[in-house]
Amino acid sequence: MNRRVLALIFIPFFLFVFGTVGYMLIEGWSLFDAFYMTAITLTTVGFGEVNTLTTSGRIFTVTLLVAGVTFIAYGLEYLLTANLGDTWRKRRMMQTIENMKDHVIVCGYGRVGQSAIASLINSKRQVVVVEKDAERTAVLDEAGMLFLQGDATKDEVLQQAGIDRAWGMLVCTGDDSRNLFIVLSARALNSKLYIVTRSVDADNEPKMRRAGANRVVSPYQIGGQHMANIIIRPYVTDFFDVVTLDGGIELWVEELAIGETSPLVGKTVGDANIRQETGVSIIAMMREGHSSIPVAHTVLQTDDELIVIGTREQLAKLEKLTGLDMGHL
Repeated sequence: MNRRVLALIFIPFFLFVFGTVGYMLIEGWSLFDAFYMTAITLTTVGFGEVNTLTTSGRIFTVTLLVAGVTFIAYGLEYLLTANLGDTWRKRRMMQTIENMKDHVIVCGYGRVGQSAIASLINSKRQVVVVEKDAERTAVLDEAGMLFLQGDATKDEVLQQAGIDRAWGMLVCTGDDSRNLFIVLSARALNSKLYIVTRSVDADNEPKMRRAGANRVVSPYQIGGQHMANIIIRPYVTDFFDVVTLDGGIELWVEELAIGETSPLVGKTVGDANIRQETGVSIIAMMREGHSSIPVAHTVLQTDDELIVIGTREQLAKLEKLTGLDMGHL
């Protein structure tokens, strides 16, 4: 828009200079007479000629008149198209967000937020970003991402982001007090929302959990642990980095819940024969908040969370068996 406005300022300035200089050179008029003739020609007010024009002067006047009318016509269209285009694009984006379900809302588009969004997109999750900084939303706009420019601490902004239909939320701003307020607001608006928040100060983790966060992440703590793991077990760390970050290997680590209608319910791990049926390997299982490594005689139950590893195609097969459409494989 700024480039458009600058163009609309520069073009009439250029036409006035062009007309004034042209009349001075062709007709030999004074600066004021040439400028005045240029003004009444470009504005098409219909006043008489300042002085008698020669044939060359009349041809130049017609040229200047056509240029002026063209500028007015296309200049107005230029601005209107920009405004209508932006309005239409924003309206279409809002309609898309209104129709979304089971998406992830990311609050904050800083370095942590950008990294999280990249991983979510790689996992085929639908993402809506909430960011109040205009420069960052401009980057999101250029990237063609769904976003809302606003304050995530305000209920109306979260509601516009579809928080009542969202599956999860990542709170990634660099201000703990702001993150705490966002978590409080989000939990009040959606009791089933899975919320992961960033905490700069580890001492604030209990407060975040009491406010309603399911998980609290300290980037500095995780970074330190990761560095230590690289020293202690470098090959294991490299493997999981590649797998979880989609660095070229097609293996993915996922968690899948067993639904009520799943044919796996009531079967043992051995009888389910998951490895042979789908090619997926079960790494661990979560049941009622406790993790374990299932053995052959472990009976599978509704709501068991299976931590598995496999390719996209293999995971899609297991997803059908679990009876729940996770919508992201």
